[in-house]
Amino acid sequence: MGIEELGKKATEVAGKVGEFAKDNADKVSEALKSEQAESISDKILDGAADLANKVTGGSHADKISEVRDNLDGKIGNE
Repeated sequence: MGIEELGKKATEVAGKVGEFAKDNADKVSEALKSEQAESISDKILDGAADLANKVTGGSHADKISEVRDNLDGKIGNE
């Protein structure tokens, strides 16, 4: 499969995902506010924040924490 074909397939899949999300907006919203989403998102956000702090030597820890908390408020139920 060439790059062009791969790009076309990716566009098709993205369109289908968008349609699914639109058709199931209530269910998607409910899933994003679930306890399971909270648990998973906390682990991912904590890992990303830790990595960002490691890469920056902690020099932007306050901003990283602020961004992490902002994102956490949008996903999960806490």
